[in-house]
Amino acid sequence: MNTELAIVLALLAAAVAMFAVGKPRMDAVALIVLTVLPLTGVITMGEALAGFSDPNIILIAALFVIGEGLVRTGVAQRLGDWLVAKAGSSETRLLPLLMAVVAALGSVMSSTGVVAIFIPIVLRIAQATGWAPGRLMMPLSMAALISGMMTLVATAPNLVVNAELVRSGSPGFGFFSFTPFGLPILVLGIGYMLFARRWLAAAGEGARGPGGRPRLREWVEVYGLAGREHRVRVTARSPLVGRTLEEMRLRNTSGANLLAIERPARFSVDVIRPLGKTVIRAGDTLLIDLFAPDADIVALRDELALQALPSSGGYFVDRAQQLGMVEVMLPYGSALVGKTLIGAEFRTRYGLNAVGLRRGRTAFGPAFKEEELKVGDTLLLVGFWKELQKLPMMRADLLVLDFPAELDDVLPAGRFAPQALACLALVIGLMVSGIVPNVQAALIGCLLMGALRCVDLASAYRSIHWSSLVLIVGMLPFSVALQRTGGVDLAANALVSLVGDASPHVVLASLFAITAVLGLFISNTATAVLMAPVALAIAKELGASPYPFAMIVALAASAAFMTPVSSPVNTLVVGPGNYGFGDFIRIGVPFTLIVLVVSVILVPVLLPL
Repeated sequence: MNTELAIVLALLAAAVAMFAVGKPRMDAVALIVLTVLPLTGVITMGEALAGFSDPNIILIAALFVIGEGLVRTGVAQRLGDWLVAKAGSSETRLLPLLMAVVAALGSVMSSTGVVAIFIPIVLRIAQATGWAPGRLMMPLSMAALISGMMTLVATAPNLVVNAELVRSGSPGFGFFSFTPFGLPILVLGIGYMLFARRWLAAAGEGARGPGGRPRLREWVEVYGLAGREHRVRVTARSPLVGRTLEEMRLRNTSGANLLAIERPARFSVDVIRPLGKTVIRAGDTLLIDLFAPDADIVALRDELALQALPSSGGYFVDRAQQLGMVEVMLPYGSALVGKTLIGAEFRTRYGLNAVGLRRGRTAFGPAFKEEELKVGDTLLLVGFWKELQKLPMMRADLLVLDFPAELDDVLPAGRFAPQALACLALVIGLMVSGIVPNVQAALIGCLLMGALRCVDLASAYRSIHWSSLVLIVGMLPFSVALQRTGGVDLAANALVSLVGDASPHVVLASLFAITAVLGLFISNTATAVLMAPVALAIAKELGASPYPFAMIVALAASAAFMTPVSSPVNTLVVGPGNYGFGDFIRIGVPFTLIVLVVSVILVPVLLPL
């Protein structure tokens, strides 16, 4: 062993030690490596920084942006709602559906990005079903890691291994080269989690939202709103057609508040905020709050030729993307004190509807609008989110007590879901066809997402997991340094001398095991960076095809199930799932052994030595 190799190995050992203890954080360790390695003289500073221009780094960043487009437009949210609708209250049905959907989506975009997308979906499912998030977060992370075994672009280690293949002069893997290995492992993973879920938490978390905030349905119950909601469609013969809301004066004549108008558009339904100058059209659906105690909805429908439509029974919570609620209190000195809601012209002044009044713990009945307001009264307001979010600036008259948990789920670009899906389909099509390089396909998708208003620049930059990119870039120079100092050849020769006379299955199993064990201490991406050149050197030493050896490293790097630090995918679910280190050991180690056996059997069959 020469001096330069000894120095590089010492730096590698120091980096692994810092990864293991978690101090400093992993991206900081990568920056330290990036800075110190050129000082050894083994590589230049330009070579150390070359990772920032690596197409795979740009590809990973672009996939984060595409994932953000799916979140902002509600594609991910609708997927979660679909899962709940299909599975109902059965965890046995939900778990396979969840894992299959996550693996499918993760196969065409960053697995880390998929987990980031699905954490709020899983939390929503847990709140809706009463299950503990820990029952679903581990299956989520496992499916996301398995998704890395489905396609070339699914995870960073695949791209790292593929880049090493190309660098060595061999053609890279195809887009679906990983799929024959990933599909059977996914089936085994689903079966395994159906068995292993008994080792995860079983208690529910309750129905309240993030941070203990109330949910809309709680307020609907507290203020007795469920029976007041009505949906009616304006027929062609209605006297309302062509008239403005000012002319209708529904509040005064019928005891009805018009909260919103649903109007059919070309590809969707627009939800319109009703203003005085808004003209009613035939086919409009009116969302009405019938607040007056003597109001008669049947008489109102007959008089105005309105068609009754089914109601949700939850006071329009199905329209929570557009309509929200907020509780406010009247502070001392409020201009509303001493007035009634009607006398204060509340809707005209604030653009919101007061639908409930509470004094202390007592909620008033239907006649609350005629009640004289007092200091400390609590009002429940309904309106469009944009107007509700202006209330904190009106502290002199109204003091905001609580926004509901649903505010976190409001989509910034909900109308552009079809465009986001079209962009995703185009990116996948370009990658599969090979018409353009993968990175160019992803960049085209990002630009289209921006042009079609699925993302904006601010959200695009925020969506990129910069620390993950810095970690990959910082560890890439180790690959060059180990190759240049003979470290890769030394490791390959040592492994060949140890198991070289054994069967190819033993060599592949040893390579898988070393890669997986190394992944206990450093990230799976860093593991792939270090092990890919070793695997190719072993193939060259044995005179075998490089593809089985490269594939086994990629599969082992994705099998990062054993610790929370092995992959950002695991790290992301630790908090929401309330997991400890032991949870990953208990669930991850047996399944890693299963994946090892399956991989060692399948790889030589599908990729002959």
